[in-house]
Amino acid sequence: MKRVAVLVGLCVLLLSAAAWADGINLTNKFGTVSITNAGIVSVGAQLRSYGAVNTGSSLGSVSFSTGALTSGSILGGGTFAGGAGSSFIVTGGGAWIKTLTGTNSTHVTLFSGSFVGPVNWQLLSIGPHGWTYNFELSGTIRGKMWDGRTVNGTTTQYITLYKNQWRNDNKGNIGLGSTTLAVPEPSTLGLLGTGLIGIAGTLRRKMFGV
Repeated sequence: MKRVAVLVGLCVLLLSAAAWADGINLTNKFGTVSITNAGIVSVGAQLRSYGAVNTGSSLGSVSFSTGALTSGSILGGGTFAGGAGSSFIVTGGGAWIKTLTGTNSTHVTLFSGSFVGPVNWQLLSIGPHGWTYNFELSGTIRGKMWDGRTVNGTTTQYITLYKNQWRNDNKGNIGLGSTTLAVPEPSTLGLLGTGLIGIAGTLRRKMFGV
C-alpha cells in the first residue's frame, strides 16, 4: 500500500508538471502609462514578440490597468490593487494571426484577463539630478486565451518616469515588458487524466483485491 501511495503521488506531480511545462512568452515595448493614485493605465504599447513569432515590427498591442494605489507612493514605490478593477489585454494584428488561429481574421484578442492580487510597483533607480525614476511593475495575471482556455501568467513591465513630465501630465514611458502565460497543452492534459484513471484502478485492486 505504501508503494502504491508513493507511486500515485509521483505520477500526479510528474503529469501535472508536464501539463503546465510549456508556455507562451511575449514582449511589449513603447507606449505610455498614466500613473496616478487612482491607478496605472497603459496606452499604445506594441506587442513585439509572441512565442516564436518576432518580425522586428509590431505584432499587435498590449494594454493593462491596475486598481488604486494601496500602499507606498508613486515616486517611492508601493502597491496597486489588482482584481476586478484591473485588466491585461493582448491583441494580435496582422497576417501571422491566420496561421496561429486557423481563421481568416487578422485582428484577434489573444489574451484577456486581469491582475490577481496586488500589483508591485518597485523603484529600481533614480537618474542623475533626480530627473528620471525607473520602476518595475510586476504581478500575476489570469484570464482566457483566444481559444477559450483559462490560463495563469506573470508580467513584468519596466517603466520610466521623467519627473517634470509626470508632474505635468502624470505620464511615463514603457521601456520593455515581458509576460509569460502558462498554457496547458490539450494532449498533455488528456494524458494527465488517463494516467490518474489508471492509477485509481491500480489502487482499487490493491485495496479491495478486485
